[in-house]
Amino acid sequence: MSLNLGLIDYGMGNLHSVEKCLERLEQDCSIVHNADDLDGVDALILPGVGAFDPAMANLKATGLVPHLLGWGQEDRPLLGICLGLQLLFEQSDEGSDPGLGLLGGRVTRLPSNSGERIPHMGWAPLKHHGTCPLLSSDAPSQWVYFVHSYAAVPTDRNDLKASAPFGDQEVTAVVWRGRVGACQFHPEKSSDAGEQMLKRWLTWLRNGAEPCP
Repeated sequence: MSLNLGLIDYGMGNLHSVEKCLERLEQDCSIVHNADDLDGVDALILPGVGAFDPAMANLKATGLVPHLLGWGQEDRPLLGICLGLQLLFEQSDEGSDPGLGLLGGRVTRLPSNSGERIPHMGWAPLKHHGTCPLLSSDAPSQWVYFVHSYAAVPTDRNDLKASAPFGDQEVTAVVWRGRVGACQFHPEKSSDAGEQMLKRWLTWLRNGAEPCP
């Protein structure tokens, strides 16, 4: 099936690198600036870099927030990347504004007693905790690229699909519920491993986007 993919532009995302990665996968996307741009869109990507409160303020300024809430309530396909993952949650220690609340839980600062530098910047292997359209059981410990100082703590552990080591602890790397999910790392900057994840997600969309348990 043909796929109309929307990439949300709210002034906080690394749109160019995501666009280039999708281009390599031979997938077109349209840039979503406001609600009018959602017409005919089958699935959305919410990228993001930067701080939580400014991101929510920018997102509200686009007028998209009520539509994203409706999108989530209707369980339509949405993929968050990096800060885009954090915005899906209810609250963040980084700010005072509420997030979208499409997933239950809070975003907390990375533990300072881990012996690791903050921000966490670099490559780390994934540890799978469940299944979702991004992940493959044939590659349970792929290395992916992170840049972040905060990580989500889902209320429902079933929403946690993969984690990554941070010192002697683990932090959330992939979350998923139904057709809404996200990754804390940057798949578009994670070489072949990241491209394969996005390719699996696109294949899942084209095959009918069966909800993830």
